[in-house]
Amino acid sequence: MPDAAPFYIGSEIYRKPAFSNNHPLNIVRHAAVVDLLHILGWLDGENFRESTPATVGQLLEFHNRAYVRALENANATGRVEPDVRERYQVGTLENPLFPGLFERASMTVGGSILSAELAGKGHVVFHPSGGTHHGRADRASGFCYFNDPVFAILTFLKAGRKSVMYVDFDAHHGDGVEEAFLADARVTTASIHEAERWPYTGTRSHPGDGVYNFAVPERLNDTEFERLLDGVVVPLVDKVGPDALVLCCGADCLAGDPLSKMELSNVALWDAVERLIARGLPTVVLGGGGYNPWTVTRYWAGMWGRISGREFPERLPGEATEYLRAMECDLIDEDEVEEAWLTTIADEPRPGPVRREIEALIKGDV
Repeated sequence: MPDAAPFYIGSEIYRKPAFSNNHPLNIVRHAAVVDLLHILGWLDGENFRESTPATVGQLLEFHNRAYVRALENANATGRVEPDVRERYQVGTLENPLFPGLFERASMTVGGSILSAELAGKGHVVFHPSGGTHHGRADRASGFCYFNDPVFAILTFLKAGRKSVMYVDFDAHHGDGVEEAFLADARVTTASIHEAERWPYTGTRSHPGDGVYNFAVPERLNDTEFERLLDGVVVPLVDKVGPDALVLCCGADCLAGDPLSKMELSNVALWDAVERLIARGLPTVVLGGGGYNPWTVTRYWAGMWGRISGREFPERLPGEATEYLRAMECDLIDEDEVEEAWLTTIADEPRPGPVRREIEALIKGDV
C-alpha cells in the first residue's frame, strides 16, 4: 500500500435532511459512519478532510449547462416546472427536490475531485458520500443528480494519468460511468452487479470499448464473489495496467439490503478493496448505494478501519451498540434487525457453492 497517510473525505452537509419521507435514501448513512468512527476512535483531524462544493465551472466539465442551470434554479425557487421535470428527471419520486439539493450534489462532486487530487499525491482516499454512478450529463437518474465518479476519473486524466480503471461493486450497474467514457480509450470500466435489477443494463461486456460487465444471479455469496475477483477482476487489472483506480463500493450488495438480493458479507468486500489498494496505485474508494442503515454504517466504517489499519473489536462498545439500536428504516421491520448488526462491525463470512452462472461469466460464455 502507499506509504502516505490515508484520508477520509466528508462534510457536515450530509447531516442535513435530504430526499423525502418515503424515499429509500431517507435514512441516516454518512453522518452515522462518521459518528461510529468517532465512537471507535478511528477518525481524527489528521485523516479527515472537509470537502468543498464543485463550482459551476467544474460541473460543466461533464454536465450539460442547461441541466446544471435547471437544477440550480429548482433549488433556488423550491419548485420544478412540469417540462423541467420531464426533461431532466428532477422533482420525481425517484429524484425528488429537497432544500439544499444543489449544494449537496455539488459537494459530492467536490469531494471526488479532492479525493483524486489527494490520491495523485500518494494517499489512499475514502469518500463514502461519493458513488453517485447513475447520473447522466443531461439529467438525474437513480437517486443521482450529478455523477461524482466521473469527476474523480476526469481529475486523474487531467493530472496526466494515461489509463484509469473504474471498478464498481454496487448491486446496481454503474451505467452512468460506463456511458460517460464509452468513447474514451483511456478509461476501462468493470461492474459486478445483480442481473435483472434496475437499471437493467450491463448485461454484456464490450472489450473493444473497455467495458466489462458481470451480471450475477441472486444470492451471490462470498465464495462466488472471490471467484469473480480471482477469475476476472484482478486479471483484468493486470491486463489493462492502469495507473489509477476508482472503486465504487455501494453497500446494497450486502446481505440484508432491501433493494437487492445479493448476499455478500462486508468482510468479503473489504478483502476485495484491500487487494486492489495493495497494488500501490493512486486509488479513490467511493461509496454508492445502500438502503439498510445498519449494514451501510458498519460496512463503510469498517472499510475505513481496513484502509487506515485499525484493530477490529470482536464486539462493538456499548455506546456504538446503543447508537445503532436507535436507528430506524421504513424498509426494514423492527423484528428483521439482526442482533449482529448492533453488536459487531464485521459480518460472519457467507461462503457457498460456486454456481454454473458464475463460471460462465468468468469464461465469457454469456
